[in-house]
Amino acid sequence: MTLSLTSTGADRSHVERRNAILAKYPQVRELFGTDILTFKITAALFLLQLAIAAVLGWLGLAYWPLTLLLAYCVGAFANHANFVIIHDSIHNCVFKSPFANKLNALLADLSNGFPTAMGFRCYHIKHHSHLSAYDYDADVPSRWEVEWVGDSSWRKAVWLFFFPAIQLMRLSRLKGAVPIMGQWTYINIAVIVVFDLLVLWAFGPNALLYFFLSFWFSVGGLHFLSARWVQEHFAFAPDQGTFDYYGPCNTLALNIGYHNEHHDFHEIPWTRLPQLKAMAPDFYDDLACHRSWIALFFTFIFDPRYSLRTRSQNVETGNLTTQPAE
Repeated sequence: MTLSLTSTGADRSHVERRNAILAKYPQVRELFGTDILTFKITAALFLLQLAIAAVLGWLGLAYWPLTLLLAYCVGAFANHANFVIIHDSIHNCVFKSPFANKLNALLADLSNGFPTAMGFRCYHIKHHSHLSAYDYDADVPSRWEVEWVGDSSWRKAVWLFFFPAIQLMRLSRLKGAVPIMGQWTYINIAVIVVFDLLVLWAFGPNALLYFFLSFWFSVGGLHFLSARWVQEHFAFAPDQGTFDYYGPCNTLALNIGYHNEHHDFHEIPWTRLPQLKAMAPDFYDDLACHRSWIALFFTFIFDPRYSLRTRSQNVETGNLTTQPAE
């Protein structure tokens, strides 16, 4: 399928593929809905992260190397899964009630130590409706990022390390975005502040440090999980704007690698995305995909063919690189 763009630069290929799949496989609609398993995983991850934080808080800041190690090896995966849960909650794929989905997102957000859920909700809506449009999609690198990073390996590494902060900085350039500071954002901030103060009072600063490091490594921090941001929309094949990851980490990452499938059908919870691929293999099996986040992580950093220009904003036929919209 050739990538189609509107006059604003938005990628419309997912709408076209969705319509084609529904026309050929109408039974795909049976996958739409919610899955309460996501809430159970949310509660389990919260208890796991709280237990680890409590033990580290009891040990104290003198054990910060252990905190760093556990955050990188355990907390990053837990918080990354929580981000997927927030993502499914935003799409109302956990409960039928939008209110209950928001509460689930807040629960998943607690171990981040920062209020991220409702802010993510605001710009993720635009990511779907204006995919790859520079003025509307916060997933597209800002021009200053593209110019500064270039194809330098060490600058790409720095960019990946500070990715959580960089993505937040992109919000200021967006046009017509859903207001970030709405009622639920204030609720999100209040809940996180109160929870952080309770953790600090009950367990001490090392517990909060664990939450902060788990958050940082789950999104950036030179953790190989950060390859997800490269995998999803950085072009490594022509005529394609979104790329899947089919590898073992999908088990821990709650199938977030099924990114084409999600963009085509955001009403399908993460648990059923493999079923969608199995139902419509002729639409997905021939698409270019990734098999290893670890391999992609090192390829992105050290291969000069990869730069921030390879973000699939406008995919040129037969060309690996893309240019930012003017």
